[in-house]
Amino acid sequence: MSTDTSIRLAADIGGTFTDVVLDTAGQRYTTKVLTTPRSPEIGVMNGVEVVLADSGVDAADIEIFVHGTTLATNALIERKGAKLAFLTTDGFRDIMEMGFEKRFEHYDVFMDKPVPLVPRTLRYTVAERISARGQTLATLNEQQVRDVAADMKTQDVEAIAVGLMHAYAHPAHEQRVREILAEELPDVTICISSEVCPEIREYERFSTTCANAYVRPLMSGYLYRLADLLKAKNLDCPLFLMMSGGGLTTLDHAARYPIRLVESGPAGGAILAADVALECGIDEVLSFDMGGTTAKICLIENGQPERSRSFEVARMYRDLKGSGMPVRIPVIEMVEIGAGGGSIARVDDMGRITVGPDSAGSEPGPACYGLGGDNATVTDANLALGKLDPDRFAGGKITLSADKSQAVLDRDVGDKLSLKDHWSAAGIAEIVEENMANAARVHAIERGKVINRHTMIAFGGGAPLHAGRLAQKLGIATVIVPKGAGVGSAIGFLRAPVAFEVVRTLSIDFQNFDARRINEVLAEMSQEARSVVEDGATDPDDLFETRIVELRYVGQGHELRVPLPDRNLTGDDAAGLRREFERLYKTIYGLAIEDMDIQSVSWSLTVSSRSTPPAKAVATSDAAAPTAIGQRDLYDAGLGEICDAPVYWRPDFVPGASITGPAIIAEDETSTIVPANFTASINSLNYIVLQNKEGA
Repeated sequence: MSTDTSIRLAADIGGTFTDVVLDTAGQRYTTKVLTTPRSPEIGVMNGVEVVLADSGVDAADIEIFVHGTTLATNALIERKGAKLAFLTTDGFRDIMEMGFEKRFEHYDVFMDKPVPLVPRTLRYTVAERISARGQTLATLNEQQVRDVAADMKTQDVEAIAVGLMHAYAHPAHEQRVREILAEELPDVTICISSEVCPEIREYERFSTTCANAYVRPLMSGYLYRLADLLKAKNLDCPLFLMMSGGGLTTLDHAARYPIRLVESGPAGGAILAADVALECGIDEVLSFDMGGTTAKICLIENGQPERSRSFEVARMYRDLKGSGMPVRIPVIEMVEIGAGGGSIARVDDMGRITVGPDSAGSEPGPACYGLGGDNATVTDANLALGKLDPDRFAGGKITLSADKSQAVLDRDVGDKLSLKDHWSAAGIAEIVEENMANAARVHAIERGKVINRHTMIAFGGGAPLHAGRLAQKLGIATVIVPKGAGVGSAIGFLRAPVAFEVVRTLSIDFQNFDARRINEVLAEMSQEARSVVEDGATDPDDLFETRIVELRYVGQGHELRVPLPDRNLTGDDAAGLRREFERLYKTIYGLAIEDMDIQSVSWSLTVSSRSTPPAKAVATSDAAAPTAIGQRDLYDAGLGEICDAPVYWRPDFVPGASITGPAIIAEDETSTIVPANFTASINSLNYIVLQNKEGA
């Protein structure tokens, strides 16, 4: 984030822990506190109190607060949003239920499709129609809109999503519908698709608008309550929200479009990993973020994470595309699986150990927390395997009970499979690591990448515990654990730029490349994006633009993202864009169709503040390793046995120091497990670098 401020605060709400980071000039204070799901703002304030007390900083001296939250995601998954109605064009009432008209699981006769956010009884239609070319085929029946509003009132509707045909390009009818509904229902939240998601493909546009309306009352209420608590604490600085696309936005804009916050926490982690890649001079990176509820894997190339315009929320079938709710928002491309510290382990009907996707979360949490949890989880397994110190977990805020862990491990896994001692825990760890390895392999293959060419960057409370073993499974030779890895996403928030992306659908066949029309649309988009970013940027004159076009062969249904030059386009640019599209197409699909015309679908433009270039890692001289602070029995999966492993305290290391595994490097928010046949060294930035001595 481009800023001259010296005191900055960040908070990341996860499913189990809320991470808070305070950066002062040259010093960082961090903490993990349990998330308070019924009132998430309380957990944030608890963490803020801790870092303020630790640092001695006065709340009034903080100059920027950056926040990311899973609240919108959880509301969609748990269906705890507003009572929602949907209004659309006559004849399209059931679009939300028809979806893509595909079966995502062809051979499951009992397949459950995603349940729409809006029941059919609250889906309304109105007589109106504008063609794709802007012709009014049927005028809007305004009296019908008022009649619909009267019925919505009797149904106690709390939010309304409006999605009319072709409104992405011609929004006049939607805008008038909103005016009428606002007159008739002044206290109801109203979202129109031409503002939330102005793109073609009505199902995704309608779904995104419904999701935004569904969570907006909840999210706006939460955000403004948090703002009030911060002001009461005398923390009256600008509050920015992390968006799923990797940029920051203002409080008011986040409250209006909360759907853009859905993947805000994982996006912060990807931003951190991208910065670490630049610092360490690494071109190909696998970002591995594992917390209490999920694990996230993202591919980063040349310091830039992959980005997408589509995402699925609340998948009913784990890892199965099409089983969730589609939303079209700017998002950092990653794969997310239910594999976190709180993920629940069990033995299925076929006698196999399964892990997740359900999680014990923070309430009641894993059995070892002693807060009422009564299921075997990954954290219980890690404790039984010696990966966690029961007296120093989460900086000593939670004392773990090894007895309670072993009891549920034996009951839920060991007794059912006749496993004794540590073997039930070892089975759970092996399954969760294999699940993550499979997800990483598929994610890389789908993008034409070779997984073992990558360097892994591991962060989050759980990732350093599993990164070494995951690297072995994937054939990855090097793992980097950055400083502050346990609260990595929150640190990433502080490195993110203030940014906003605008997308417009504009279909142009490249045989008739209309540069003038494209430049007009891009200029309008630039003005809209700048109006948002300039409110939050510390220096509105120090902004830059990134432009992308989504291209496909004519007749195809999917697109590839191709970068545009940061200038007005000319007719000569058509050939260069085609060459880049065909290069990408061949990388992913193995061929190019040379005699087929290409066409644009959507154009995106992002205005962003400039981030300070990260410091580069430099060579270090050899230094002595610190003295171990203790010994612990540690299960090493590569050796398949319990080892007597030394335990080191991470702050005791200096750049240039190195140790050999098996060993444990502990810190307040996580521990890094150094497997046998690995070395762990400290680079000039105080990052742990794990190297497999046997190679990849």
